[in-house]
Amino acid sequence: MPALAPPRRSPRRGWLPWAFLAPALLLALVFKFIPMLKGIRMSLYDVQPFLGDQWVGTDNYRKVLEDDRFREAIGHTLLLGIGQTFGAIVVGFLLALLLEGQSRTLWFLRSAVFLPVVTATAVVGEIWRLLYSPTADGFVNSVLGIFGIGPLPFLDSPDSALWSVMAVGTWMGAPYNMVILLAGLAGVDRALYEAAAIDGASTLQRLRHITLPALRPAMTIVLTLAAVRSLRTFTEVYVLTGGGPAGSTEVWMTRVFSLGFERNDLGVASAASVLLLSVTLLLTLGLNLLRRKADR
Repeated sequence: MPALAPPRRSPRRGWLPWAFLAPALLLALVFKFIPMLKGIRMSLYDVQPFLGDQWVGTDNYRKVLEDDRFREAIGHTLLLGIGQTFGAIVVGFLLALLLEGQSRTLWFLRSAVFLPVVTATAVVGEIWRLLYSPTADGFVNSVLGIFGIGPLPFLDSPDSALWSVMAVGTWMGAPYNMVILLAGLAGVDRALYEAAAIDGASTLQRLRHITLPALRPAMTIVLTLAAVRSLRTFTEVYVLTGGGPAGSTEVWMTRVFSLGFERNDLGVASAASVLLLSVTLLLTLGLNLLRRKADR
């Protein structure tokens, strides 16, 4: 019997995926990649609107790295990023353990807990700014007053402002991490828990030797997203403190905003943004390399 010829593939079918992707690619090109390239170009010029840009090479980068306030902002960004990343992962993991299951009540609780993620960051920041009112009748201080603590200044003191912002970032990021970790928990084989229980393993032992190893891929994703998100923190800091008091909460993005829109030094602000993009790419690549080494 002669071999059947393979079915002919219509040349039009090869274009169908690109036809569906074209609108998204066009939007990304116009609103993301072209502005990104223009930002890289601006970082090499002394930008003077209506007067003409002057080539300065890497001078803008030198100004950024020699800026004392920028170096302080980097320190605040790293401290805030480490604290928010660690706090959001721990709280998200605990929420995932508490809300794991198929009950309808759990579905409602998950939706309620996830609300901070879908709420506008500016709205969340404004609500927390009111909750952090330094007066004795402020909500948080009223709760602390029940235990004989306070009133505390929270956002009004350089010693506590950054930690208060960190708590808000943790509160906002934990539900997002919870959803990813819930997906990871759903893939854990329940037979392993039953076998461990028969062998007399305690809850902590099962958590350490079964749950955490099974969640390693999900943890890697959570860690990468949380680290990148923390580096780009802006809205909550700007709404809560504006970088104050006395610059104690100024982070990378608020310093870029200050350089670009308050000092009107768009070239230096673009250089700071390009540096942030470079650090974000290096951090993402580094975490992916560590994940691949750990999987081998």
